[in-house]
Amino acid sequence: MYRVCLQTGDSGLDATGQYRNPDLLGHLYVGPYLIGQPRHAFVVADREGVAGYTFAVEDTVAFEEWERAHWWPALREQYPRTSGDDAGTGMNDEEVIRLLHDPASTPGAIVEAYPAHLHIDLLPRVHGQGFGRSLMELIIVRLRDRHVLGVHFGVSPQNPNAISFYRHLGFEVLLEAPVDIYMGMRFS
Repeated sequence: MYRVCLQTGDSGLDATGQYRNPDLLGHLYVGPYLIGQPRHAFVVADREGVAGYTFAVEDTVAFEEWERAHWWPALREQYPRTSGDDAGTGMNDEEVIRLLHDPASTPGAIVEAYPAHLHIDLLPRVHGQGFGRSLMELIIVRLRDRHVLGVHFGVSPQNPNAISFYRHLGFEVLLEAPVDIYMGMRFS
């Protein structure tokens, strides 16, 4: 799953050449979900191996607190803040390490109305086969069954195909920021 994260890490495109350490993005966007919230983790696999996944957490605030207490400390020790040596190299390791030390919190207005959040990534080889829709529908049903009020996620503004796909599924834009567009769906 770390590999899928890396191979979709550039707004849905392969980011392999952008990182010296291929595990960094996975430490940020995959590992905490598998360890801290495996209840809503699902994988797509084909003959070539893992080709995609989706993760969801029911309570974003509680999950972010769990990350601060249990996930980030060991990674911060393993990856100390850097001196800026990557500047100008085209590598993004330094930025991910900064995020391990200073992770962003989801805006309060979003988590109040949409307390759950999700991540989904699929490799291009399985696009157009219905896996994205199936995974999203599965997560929505599971969160509704758990009486969650709503779900949100971030998507890159540089990924218009994904934004269109999510709109088609019924998600709406909640907040547009330079790095992420927050989208969500209410279940009430």
